[in-house]
Amino acid sequence: MKTNFIKLLVLITLISFSSCSSDSNSNTFGEATTYLPLSSTNNWTYDVVTQDVTSRDSLYVGNDTLISAITYKKMKTLNLPNGFFSSSLRNNGLRVDGTSIKMTGAATFDFGLGTPISISLSDFILLKQNGTVNEQLSLVSGTFSQTVSGYPLDFTYTLKSVSDLDLTTYTSPNGDAYTDVKKSKIILNLKITTTQTVGGFPITINILAPQDVVTSSQYYSKDIGMVYTNTNITYTLQDIPGVTLPIPQSGNQTQEEFLDTYLAN
Repeated sequence: MKTNFIKLLVLITLISFSSCSSDSNSNTFGEATTYLPLSSTNNWTYDVVTQDVTSRDSLYVGNDTLISAITYKKMKTLNLPNGFFSSSLRNNGLRVDGTSIKMTGAATFDFGLGTPISISLSDFILLKQNGTVNEQLSLVSGTFSQTVSGYPLDFTYTLKSVSDLDLTTYTSPNGDAYTDVKKSKIILNLKITTTQTVGGFPITINILAPQDVVTSSQYYSKDIGMVYTNTNITYTLQDIPGVTLPIPQSGNQTQEEFLDTYLAN
């Protein structure tokens, strides 16, 4: 059950992308593309390490696609990806808007929690070339409901992307060295409640107090693309006397994605 709940948190992060909206309809292609080059056939392979289990993702730039009369590059993977980064981009469109890289599209996710969920995606800023440290790039909030082991759960989330460091040089935890690196973060703050009937009356119970449950730090190197992602999923539930929930009291999982090979033009 713990693994399913961790996957659910990742799912909510991906669903949150669907509520983001663009503040511009321009489609300029400038220097921002050098931090995630979007020429067709560009590709990247990643070693994905999740709780000491290693897998491999292959991400590549596919065809041009028109969405609301705007041209995007459609991102594809060779197989169903395991990593947070490749999963977020798979089958979605990327475009450069000024100095920002934005994502839009549609995808269906099935993490073994019931009926697959089809998600409509609108522009979400992944990276801003001239972003300053701690500058908020995108912010979206909303609600989401999911039944887990018979418990109806209501989720209230706030998802944001934040510009972080500019690094002249950067060495990934696996020892690979890069130059001219930009770091951005995606942060999901989540609250969970459930409504139960007690004595014939509905009672709302707080399960998870608002807390940052997903923090994904992504490093982009000029002329290469994303070279390293560290995603941490952590939570602590509130103690509810007399109530046994189908979710572990706490969880902590870290996933790393290391660039292995790439072709970027």
